[in-house]
Amino acid sequence: MATVPAEDPQVYDMICQADTVGVFQIESRAQMAMLPRLRPRCYYDLVIEIALIRPGPIQGDMVHPYLRRRNGEEPVSYPSAAVKNVLERTLGVPLFQEQVMQLAIVAAGFSGGEADQLRRSMAAWKRRGGLEPFEERLMAGMHKRGYSEEFAQQLFRQIKGFGEYGFPESHAASFALLVYVSAWLKCHEPAIFACALLNSQPMGFYAPAQIVQAVERQGVEVRVVDVNHSFWDCTLERDEQGGGALRLGLRLVKGLSEQGAARLVAARAQRPYVSVGDLAARAVLGKSDYAALAAADALRAIAGNRHQARWQVAGIEQPMPLFPAPAFTEAKPLLQPPTEMTSIIADYGSVGLSLRQHPLALLQAELGPLRRTAAELWALPDKSSIYAAGLVITRQRPGSAANVTFVTLEDETGFINLVVWEQVAEKQRSVLLNATVLGVSGTIQKQDGVLHVIVKLLDDRSMLLNTMNSRSRNFH
Repeated sequence: MATVPAEDPQVYDMICQADTVGVFQIESRAQMAMLPRLRPRCYYDLVIEIALIRPGPIQGDMVHPYLRRRNGEEPVSYPSAAVKNVLERTLGVPLFQEQVMQLAIVAAGFSGGEADQLRRSMAAWKRRGGLEPFEERLMAGMHKRGYSEEFAQQLFRQIKGFGEYGFPESHAASFALLVYVSAWLKCHEPAIFACALLNSQPMGFYAPAQIVQAVERQGVEVRVVDVNHSFWDCTLERDEQGGGALRLGLRLVKGLSEQGAARLVAARAQRPYVSVGDLAARAVLGKSDYAALAAADALRAIAGNRHQARWQVAGIEQPMPLFPAPAFTEAKPLLQPPTEMTSIIADYGSVGLSLRQHPLALLQAELGPLRRTAAELWALPDKSSIYAAGLVITRQRPGSAANVTFVTLEDETGFINLVVWEQVAEKQRSVLLNATVLGVSGTIQKQDGVLHVIVKLLDDRSMLLNTMNSRSRNFH
């Protein structure tokens, strides 16, 4: 980490655009919405970003005052030189636990020991109601030193907010270092970064499908799971230009045992597999392992399409004790290849992602000409009425955002962030909670480089995937 170049402008450009899928601490919906507003340009800005998007500062009404002051929309003022000395680096807004303790000392006359007791009570007040004994002491101390009732009340509200999980500055500083290093890797070594993320799953807010799509948008070539090239983990290979291509690993194949994958890789070390029979003779896998590889299209190079692969692995007979393995006859009936939509759905079912077209790209006619993609929304003016659709990626209802559910959709061009107010959510609860493909009618809200769709009506379009898949099967 010490060798990563510090304060790289390209890294901060990427962060300001909220291109942070997979980046430690700043990949959440709330952080992505804040980054274009805060526009971090240095390490300490990241320290503040980490501390700001916490339940404590949000509940204590510190986020918007800080942003207004940072953007020059509100003057920065301090009730005394002592308070300025504590809060100047955060524009008059207490963002760290240490600042609250220092304010108790300089503004209310607390001793160091009393301030430490306050810190302990902040962490426990919601469980044990531990802040009440300090309220009178804080108020009296601030009034005695000439601070206004408004300032005293505001500070106590902020202290209560820190009981909802405020951050010490030392923690925020440590986290910000990891944020910067992660972002530097994503910016300059996207294939390596995505490969490491995939090998660390499950973690974070995003599934492998979103990690892969994000790295593809950065221009990295991603290669399919293949019995002759994939290892258990995802790996890096050279692309035609000499750069890094990302090879998906056998770990992504649902139903494939790690022991079976190890036998497959060990036997392949002698020479590549040339047929399903060769694979069966040398790797000696279980029936479920063969089925999983065929379903994941990992046998494409030696068996043909999924239909052919499934037919061939069905003919593998398991060797019995005391008897040699039966001969394998590679019958290859003329099976039609699966359609694009069938393959995409099978990819998601067996690997969790697809390197083919995005499902929404194949549903354009069904979704109608009025649908706007994620990319098209940015070209429309604020408060435009729109219809959009996408795969549901996340649903969040944080306690710090009362009465609102945040939903993220994904279409063939990117993410669409929805704001669903309680009234809409209650009326359409089943659609909101159960749809996998969601249509939405609403209004665009654009501010400071952040775009949301305020939802008016939800529409469950999940059946489109099933209908198209059924049509494809019937046709063949």
